[in-house]
This record gives sequence, C-alpha cells and structure tokens, in this order.
Amino acid sequence: MNVLPVGEHALLVELPTGDAALALHAELLRRRAAGTLPQVTDIVPAARTVLLDGVGAPGPLAADLARWDIPPLAPDTHATAEIPVRYDGPDLAEVAARWGVPEEEVGRIHAGTEFRVAFCGFAPGFGYLTGLPERYAVPRRATPRTSVPAGSVALAGSYTGVYPRSSPGGWQLIGTTDAVLFDPAREPAALLTPGTRVRFVRECGS
Repeated sequence: MNVLPVGEHALLVELPTGDAALALHAELLRRRAAGTLPQVTDIVPAARTVLLDGVGAPGPLAADLARWDIPPLAPDTHATAEIPVRYDGPDLAEVAARWGVPEEEVGRIHAGTEFRVAFCGFAPGFGYLTGLPERYAVPRRATPRTSVPAGSVALAGSYTGVYPRSSPGGWQLIGTTDAVLFDPAREPAALLTPGTRVRFVRECGS
C-alpha cells in the first residue's frame, strides 16, 4: 500500500491489485458508516487505487492507513445484478476469432462468468467489470466509433462494460441489453456500483 497526498485535503491510496482496492474501499465505507471516518466526504475506487477526499490534514490518516489490517472482500458483500443480454453485437465475430471459438460460444463463456464492478467512470452508470480470465482479453478498436448505442455490452482488455447511454466509444461490442443502467429518478441512480456482483443472462436465441 502506497499513500500519496493529493492537494491539501485528499489522499490517493495505491494498491497492488484490483481486489485489494475493492477490499480497502469496502473497509473505508464500513468505518465511515461506523462513525470512525466522519471527515471523509468522498471515497472513490479505481482500477488499483482509492481516492479519499475531505480528510483534512492528510498526515495522521495516511500514517493510520499503513497500519490497517484490511479484511478480504467477502463474496456475499453485495447483491447480484442480473442483466439480460442478446449476444448480437457487431464485433461478435471478431471477438470469437480472437478467442478461437465459434460465435455462439462467446455468449456462453461471457454469460457463464461471474463479474464484479471494480470501479465506475467514463459516464454516469458505466461500471468497469472484472471477472473474465486474462486469456479472453481483447484490445480496444483501432478506430473508435463515433456513436455506440445505449445498452451495448462491450469488452476492452479484460474488462466488460455496458454503455448507459449513446456515446462515442472504442470497446468491442458483443451484445445488447434493455436494462436501464442509470436513472436519476431511481435510488440508487446507478444499477452498477463498486463491489456489485453481476451476472449476464442470455436471452433466448442469442
């Protein structure tokens, strides 16, 4: 664990793995809910970092963090979000070729994987999902699309993501869902939040 000051009131904690970042994020949320971190206003996880804002003078908390015993992330910490998907994306054939499998196998492999939201970013409601083995990692498209439809299920590297709204994007599109990823009128607004487990459910015929 490496703790770095960010400005006068924030800390950036660097972790060795994504799972370690998720575990620290969960522990920080637990301690804040218990009232032991009342000064922390924002806790933002990323791929292998966690940002804490509103810590006041960073020195004391930075020293304390280095001594914390962080419990591993419990497998049942979060509920599982099920997302129905049609594996009909325009990049399905390319992904199948990279994986060395028939096109119909892409959906079977993807839907047979349990994912977890590592962090969120890019757009409101967009979660970066981990879980696919590294052998299924695929590169981003050499030329990004100017418009990706909302609900597109996509791959980039070893991450899976679902576009919550139409936007430019360079991920490989393998499917489509009608699930609403972000709704400001809903509580919480985002369907996918850090730590949430995710299972994609194949719709008939895909």
